[in-house]
Amino acid sequence: MSPEKEITIYDIATYLNISAATVSRGLKDSKAISKTTRKRIFEAAERLGYQSNTFASSLRSRKTNTIGVIVPRLNSYFIATVLAGMEATATKEGYNLIITQSLEHEAKEISNARTLYNKRVDGLLISLAADTKDYCHLAPFRKKGLPVIFFDRSDDAEDSTSVIIDNRKAAYDLTKHLINMGCRRIMHIGGNIRRNVYADRLAGYKEALQDHHIKVNSRLVHLTDLSEEAGIRAASLILGMKQKPDAVFAANDNCAVHCMLHLKKAGVRIPEDIAFAGFNNDPISRVAEPNLTTVNYPGHVLGITAMQHMVNHINGVADVRSTNSVVLRSELLVRESSLKIKS
Repeated sequence: MSPEKEITIYDIATYLNISAATVSRGLKDSKAISKTTRKRIFEAAERLGYQSNTFASSLRSRKTNTIGVIVPRLNSYFIATVLAGMEATATKEGYNLIITQSLEHEAKEISNARTLYNKRVDGLLISLAADTKDYCHLAPFRKKGLPVIFFDRSDDAEDSTSVIIDNRKAAYDLTKHLINMGCRRIMHIGGNIRRNVYADRLAGYKEALQDHHIKVNSRLVHLTDLSEEAGIRAASLILGMKQKPDAVFAANDNCAVHCMLHLKKAGVRIPEDIAFAGFNNDPISRVAEPNLTTVNYPGHVLGITAMQHMVNHINGVADVRSTNSVVLRSELLVRESSLKIKS
């Protein structure tokens, strides 16, 4: 069966007995065409099955009104809130998103970047995969003058734009809170320190210990992929220790909660025996028993901010090469899991 003939603006013009130029302007919602005529054109286009040739249009304008996004994983509450903020802002500004995930692998991230570049996106928003070692795959965007903005997980180049929080300070404040609760053997369950977020959280933890004259114990630093399974493995490790930690600070809530629950099943009292804290303020932190002390990382605000900066760069309102990184505020949320000393 042969495919149906593609409907063009000339078919719509013939159908409505008007000029093709009028149809073209009407489909672009030009105010030069009356509202009634525009309505007739859109109705006819839908009835006849017309599809606009966005590719040809983008070649003429050199813009696709499409922005590429690369995230480490889609199955994350934090990333979902970031994307919601991005989507809302992009829609308001007249842009569409193409969202891809690297699944925490550099090779997949490189493939995604190549695909988005070939799709002629107007800019790229990226949160780096756990094992990404360099950023050569982003060079084609920069060479073409397309803005690249990092969010959450950023590179360390001075001339790049990133939207982040001060992870070091947030981790420092959280560790200081545990110290103020009387904790001295604080375990840190961290992530891949190749990424700024986990390197900074580890640095903040160490700095708080040192400032309070507590020696950093390498046996209490446990680097993982911060998954549910990693939390359970960390709990098993703790149960096998002769001298157990009196507090655990995990670099995300999911890992913290599953470690905490596994210890509770083994008879460990939270927070009396071991205080707990996480990071991100995911919903799981509010339903775990006891509720988990955490850091509120405003994902939705981060998404809105990153996308607004991207739109500004695309529209020439700002220069991506001269824009400093944007540091958003975070907040320590103290809950029952860390309250060894009741107020």
